Amino acid sequence: MQPSINMVSKYLKSYFGEKTVKLSIDGGFTCPNRDGTKGNGGCIFCSADGSGDFASTIEEQIALLSNKWPNAKYLAYFQNHTNTYAPVDVLRDKFYEALNHPLISGIVIATRPDCIDTEVLDLLSEINENHFLWVELGLQTIHEKTAVLINRCYDLSIYDETISKLNARGIKTVVHLILGLPGESQHDMERSVRYICQSGIWGIKLHMLNVVKGSAMALSHPDYCSFDSIEEYVNLVCDLIEIIPPEITIHRLSADAPRKILISPSWSYQKRTILNSIHAELARRGSTQGCKL
Repeated sequence: MQPSINMVSKYLKSYFGEKTVKLSIDGGFTCPNRDGTKGNGGCIFCSADGSGDFASTIEEQIALLSNKWPNAKYLAYFQNHTNTYAPVDVLRDKFYEALNHPLISGIVIATRPDCIDTEVLDLLSEINENHFLWVELGLQTIHEKTAVLINRCYDLSIYDETISKLNARGIKTVVHLILGLPGESQHDMERSVRYICQSGIWGIKLHMLNVVKGSAMALSHPDYCSFDSIEEYVNLVCDLIEIIPPEITIHRLSADAPRKILISPSWSYQKRTILNSIHAELARRGSTQGCKL
């Protein structure tokens, strides 16, 4: 029997009554941290495809996944780059085009906290009233020194303001944290987890830092490896699961990067091995999500 973790897959199956799969959609957006508005080159860990290396179209994604899950329901996941970084009329057209697809049951929008103004909030609220929606915010860390290092180009206060506004509108939010950023200790990462879990989030994503080809980090930190072994990473993740409140949905416990662009950790593509090891370690400890709050 696996330890108790509030994985989003269980939530979605309960909500929709079927296995529900996110389709990684490339909406054709860019990012203010790439076009010179806020910065250039993006965050240093970001790939050339804006951390959406598996994204394509709805039809291509369904063709890819339908054999594996023939009876699944689908969510349109606007994944790569910043998916609220465009005039609101453009956003409206793209989001409703996806929602109007006969096989799409809801929408997921990944973005930055500094790219959600009042007009975007109004659009998200409108969608949320009639469709299944959650919004993902790429925070990565609460520590300003690290934020400067990774070229995030917005302050923690922006996250605080945005999450408060999304919560006030009743919009579900999922926040991304990256584990293993240069200079961060386990204590630093635990502080980031505790901070966002107290900010009213609905879900959390824990990413292992991958150094990938085409990223600024591949040039600035070519020999950097976030974790020396699967065991080291697994122990950290289990420690973090133990301090995540049980009502918060967990959306990710590792990270995906195509092997053709992966530099380090060389083993991070072994997603199934990592997840199985996390479950095994939690079972060995007798731990559950939130047991050490």
